[in-house]
Amino acid sequence: MNHPHELRMQQMTLDDRYEAIEGLVFLTGTQALVRLPMMQRQRDLAAGLNTAGYISGYRGSPVGGYDQALYKASKQLKTHHIKFQPGLNEDLAATALWGTQQLHIHGDAKYDGVFGIWYGKGPGVDRSGDVLRHANQAGTAAYGGVLAIAGDDHGAKSSTVAAQVDHVFIAVSMPVLAPASVQDYIDYGLHGFAMSRFASVWVAIKAVTDTIEAAGIVDVSPSRLVPILPSGLDMPPGGLHGRWPEEPFPKLEERLVRYKIPAALAYARANRLDRNLFGVADTERGGAAAKLAIVSSGKAWLDSMQALQDLGIDQVSAERIGLKAYKVAMPWPLEPLGAAAFVDGAGEVLVIEEKRSLIESQLKEQCYGKAAAPRIVGKRDDRGQALVPEAGELSPALCARLIAQRLLPLFDSDDPQQREVMERMQAHLKALQAREEGGGKQVQTIERIPYFCSGCPHNSSTKVPEGSRAHAGIGCHYMAMWMDRSTTTFSQMGGEGMTWVGQAPFSTTEHVFQNLGDGTFFHSGSLAIRHALASRTRITFKILFNDAVAMTGGQRHDGLLSPQMIAQLVRAEGVERIEVVSDEPEKYPVGYFPAGVSTHHRRDLDAVQRGLRDFDGVSVLIYDQTCAAEKRRRRKRGAFPDPQRRVFINDAVCEGCGDCGVQANCVSIEPLETEMGRKRRINQSSCNKDFSCVEGFCPSFVSVEGAKPRRGKASKVADDALNFSLPEVQLPGLEKPYALLVTGIGGTGVVTIGALLGMAAHLEAKAVTVLDMAGLAQKNGAVMSFVRFADQIDELHAPRIGLAAADAVLGCDVVVTSGKDALSKLRSGTRVVANVAAIPTADFTRNADWKFPLGSMESAILDVVGEGQADFVDATRLAEALLGDSIAANLFLLGYAWQKGMIPVSAQAIDRAIELNDTAVEQNRQAFLWGRRAAVDLYAVTALALQARSGSSAVPQSRAIASTRSKGEALASQTSFSGLLKHRKQHLLAYQDQGLVDRYEQLVERALKVEAAVRDRAKLSAASDPDSADSIDTRPLATAVARYFAKLLAYKDEYEVARLYADPAFAVKLQDHFEGPMRLRFHLAPPLLSKMDANGHLIKSDYGPWMMKAFGLLQHLKFLRGTALDPFGYSEERKKERAWIAQYEAGLRRALERLEETLAPPQARVRLAEAYQALVVLAQIPEHIRGFGHVKERHFKDAQARWKQSVERFDQAFAEDPPQDPNNTSIASNHQVKEQVVELHRHRESVVTRAG
Repeated sequence: MNHPHELRMQQMTLDDRYEAIEGLVFLTGTQALVRLPMMQRQRDLAAGLNTAGYISGYRGSPVGGYDQALYKASKQLKTHHIKFQPGLNEDLAATALWGTQQLHIHGDAKYDGVFGIWYGKGPGVDRSGDVLRHANQAGTAAYGGVLAIAGDDHGAKSSTVAAQVDHVFIAVSMPVLAPASVQDYIDYGLHGFAMSRFASVWVAIKAVTDTIEAAGIVDVSPSRLVPILPSGLDMPPGGLHGRWPEEPFPKLEERLVRYKIPAALAYARANRLDRNLFGVADTERGGAAAKLAIVSSGKAWLDSMQALQDLGIDQVSAERIGLKAYKVAMPWPLEPLGAAAFVDGAGEVLVIEEKRSLIESQLKEQCYGKAAAPRIVGKRDDRGQALVPEAGELSPALCARLIAQRLLPLFDSDDPQQREVMERMQAHLKALQAREEGGGKQVQTIERIPYFCSGCPHNSSTKVPEGSRAHAGIGCHYMAMWMDRSTTTFSQMGGEGMTWVGQAPFSTTEHVFQNLGDGTFFHSGSLAIRHALASRTRITFKILFNDAVAMTGGQRHDGLLSPQMIAQLVRAEGVERIEVVSDEPEKYPVGYFPAGVSTHHRRDLDAVQRGLRDFDGVSVLIYDQTCAAEKRRRRKRGAFPDPQRRVFINDAVCEGCGDCGVQANCVSIEPLETEMGRKRRINQSSCNKDFSCVEGFCPSFVSVEGAKPRRGKASKVADDALNFSLPEVQLPGLEKPYALLVTGIGGTGVVTIGALLGMAAHLEAKAVTVLDMAGLAQKNGAVMSFVRFADQIDELHAPRIGLAAADAVLGCDVVVTSGKDALSKLRSGTRVVANVAAIPTADFTRNADWKFPLGSMESAILDVVGEGQADFVDATRLAEALLGDSIAANLFLLGYAWQKGMIPVSAQAIDRAIELNDTAVEQNRQAFLWGRRAAVDLYAVTALALQARSGSSAVPQSRAIASTRSKGEALASQTSFSGLLKHRKQHLLAYQDQGLVDRYEQLVERALKVEAAVRDRAKLSAASDPDSADSIDTRPLATAVARYFAKLLAYKDEYEVARLYADPAFAVKLQDHFEGPMRLRFHLAPPLLSKMDANGHLIKSDYGPWMMKAFGLLQHLKFLRGTALDPFGYSEERKKERAWIAQYEAGLRRALERLEETLAPPQARVRLAEAYQALVVLAQIPEHIRGFGHVKERHFKDAQARWKQSVERFDQAFAEDPPQDPNNTSIASNHQVKEQVVELHRHRESVVTRAG
């Protein structure tokens, strides 16, 4: 289908997707299904029929966004007399659709008929089998008709099982249509309605991710499709449609089998739904006999056609070599006459289907016993060996191998034309093999797995008391199984808790918690609670009321539901013990809940659950907190309270203990690398204001009320401020299809990039397909969008980019870009632009020492694409500095890639697409423009960005991040040993006095002296000058002592916390991050004023702005520190801190003396190196002493165990030498020390270094 070149950008609007009456529109598969019933209504009106539509079902990936799209189109649906009523669950929705087809029997209809659409994912099809069987046998109305949209998750991307719905529909005798493109959803949908009316059957439409979640250009012209109704068919008395009174049940079955299914086949034949679309024509149409005939359907058709294109087989080549391909629109029942005509004369038929056989078995049955029947292979070849896989998903690469395996032996190598095709095929196969075998060198990378959103109520609600276990629910609850939540196993939707009912009589465990979402409770989970009561099982159902169906996009419940109603319902069922936990328990009025129901703050969750665990029977805990992502959406619409409060971490006070991450489990808590080591920061762009992080036992958290995050000023700078212009760009040509891979983090706007580029291509009358692969990964996981461009739509087949098939990569996250899945799509020469921002993975919430191996990830990419093919840019840092919001990073990166000539659509078209998207238009335009500028002069843009953010000179910092090949360094400058020593001395002087500095210097100088002698005696590399850049690397012992003795000496007592808050630097940081009037609140647990919880831990309280004055006074009392008059010095925490100082100082002095004593004997070289290495590790141990109060106590115990182990290792180094050659050992020791200890002694902000 050609695109009209006269199409103009200004003619496009987003409303065209539903309101354009002809021509081409840009639609997703989901949007096509929204438009479909409107088109059916228009066709009926044109035919003189006054019909209406009814849509009902239940969401679930890959049809998870269908109901949302229907809600957004409510105005257009209403105009077309279409009623959308989401179902409580799938089978009830299907029953309602059944009712629409009975309207005519009562004589009270307002319309001539009602056409209907049911939707649900694979498990929903399973649970609806009974009603589907009943309704399909009963039939449809003459002017009604029903389509069943079945979301099939072949790869279990968003499901707990891999599904294949076809066989369920076969079991209930429903014809199945399998669209292969967005256009097919319109065409097959209209045919489906016509078939459903004609044959009086429900018609299933199989929807898989690669088709329904893809976007493409669709012809919606009314004249495109005119259904043909067969005539002359044998009909039963009374016709095929439902009636009342109805015939006996056996007659219904007979009518279905003898008349209705044949009628559906006749319709398929009359309208040539199945077609030979490629290669030689059928023999009945004058074509030559084919050597190989390929039969496929749906997504497998796309994969097969993409494979042929990749193999270099076009229409002309196919005709020369005797190849043809048959696209099956209706895989069941397979229309026999068209299939017979296609296979006639073929030497071999290759059936390529995803999952279990469907077409192949029917085709073999149809051909069985016929003369000159072709050889048919599919799941098995002609020798009975496995051929096309029955499990998992197909790919173009796999299909290419299958086709080549069957086709290459059929070639005549003496024929030049066939030999040319054969050579192209072999070259492609060789390239595939090389890419698979040459997967790049092994480098350290990390994985971005799906995780709860920032501020998600699941972060708290899924916790269980120590000693208990929980069972997972579906949706977001499922992710608790890979967190520290003592959560194991799961069940199907609505079966929550029932596995424990079966286990409980035979288990020594007395009680479990069962997670259950409010959506699942409303769908069918309430029945599980009823059964648990009936079986008298001891279990606590934890019902999370988050006021949304979070996993599929935050839809509202499909009816009325509230915490009050849940409490009333479960009480009516017989649940005696009900507790409510909320982040805002004060919001419930008196008498809101039934008598006996208690309410609690979420910080009391552990105690509440302990009480429920001891209850003998079924109990319910209702956890009430709105979905964080939905809060953000509603706040943007002004439909949810938005507290004028932000949480800020004073990094000078922060100890980097990670307790805030433990308490909040929140991905908006990010690492901040400073001169004093790793601290924490709150990502203000992603923070959803859950505030549970302040529960971390740490005085560094400050609530900033009234102010807003500071926005960058660079966007207001005049265009000539950079003193350069944007040069013209040569866009990629479309002589062949162009594949752009977009990678990123779920929930950060990655899919927006694909949508913008798709619309931009449509505006320029270019062919395009866009496929977003999100699923469960939409929750902070690895997300990919595949954008394929071409001149003509028939050049685009599989929307998913296959093995080594990406021409360019827009890497919105370097972690995802360097992952195995993304790397498999790259090849030598692929152009890459990647965002190297150190955005932590979910592991950081549980691992305070998490590392970001940027150098290794960059190496992994470069190893595949080649040097000079990749640019690495900290787009997040630049977007925050320029525009004040990290969400702008993706558009910034798009602008950068465009200016580098990687995007085959014009900047004008992208700008128009941004305008049409109508979301943050000006910010997105500015981000795109600044990205383009950065591509021309990254240094200049970076300097300007940092200056706009801080108002200070930023050239040195700009060079730290403005590199097209990052070296993994943070903004903080690399410090020499002299710089480190100077910094720590200044810090200790401010902390106490010169006496403390002198004490510190003595031990450091002692370590310096001994280390130099040891390295010389052990024949290790000489220590470099203290002022040199690598002096830290070559002085690991002195560096450790300099860093960690200072840390022990400057323990953060009340005086120091006060000083760090009173320090003007804190006010400067606040001003750098926020603007407008601000009021501060501090979250503290003063030991002399605070109460204790049940575990003996101090409880934090809130203190107002007056605390700044108190800090100012308290800091001046530091002279009391450690004296008899120090009121804080008598606590166990302070005593242990002072004891550690003494232990460290004395232990290091003794160890240094022993090393000196070992310098003289020549035979001591081996043990000297080993002792030196052990002492370096010993000197580092204070690194593991972090936090405050009970958190620090836990770290004390861990550090003491490490200390003991390191001392033993040091002592063992002085045991009798092993029989080794000293010279060889010294070399080995040199390497060992270098490899094992240098990493930990680098400045902690540069723990990630460039892979060599």
